[in-house]
Amino acid sequence: MKVIGLASDHAGFELKQYVKKWLEAKGWEYKDFGTYTADSCDYPDYAHPLAAAVEKGECYPGIAICGSGEGISITLNKHQGIRAALCWIPEIAHLARLHNDANILVMPGRFIDTDMADKIMTEFFSTSFEGGRHKARIDKIPVK
Repeated sequence: MKVIGLASDHAGFELKQYVKKWLEAKGWEYKDFGTYTADSCDYPDYAHPLAAAVEKGECYPGIAICGSGEGISITLNKHQGIRAALCWIPEIAHLARLHNDANILVMPGRFIDTDMADKIMTEFFSTSFEGGRHKARIDKIPVK
């Protein structure tokens, strides 16, 4: 695993601080693309640098958090090489990795607690891409 990329807006800042501790406890390196405070900010300012780093192979995978998870997910998925998956329960994280080869985990900071985030991240990081028929589907995602 490479360095894990992180990004959040103000609504995801507190959960991102927990994510950092979770990653540190596992001995995994991360790079935080911001935000660095709970002051109001715009999620695209942090989502775009994270997506670019994942696309370039500098970070893999990524974790992104905003209030609902929707805005940052939409922004991340504008990038051709990104498959950001909004996950609010472990089962969604499992399928996002297994079938979609998601390369950025997105969580809704205002709607899950740290216990649920722990379960979601555990599932995301412990599930491998199944390939097969799913690979052919993923190959059709980029706009050419």
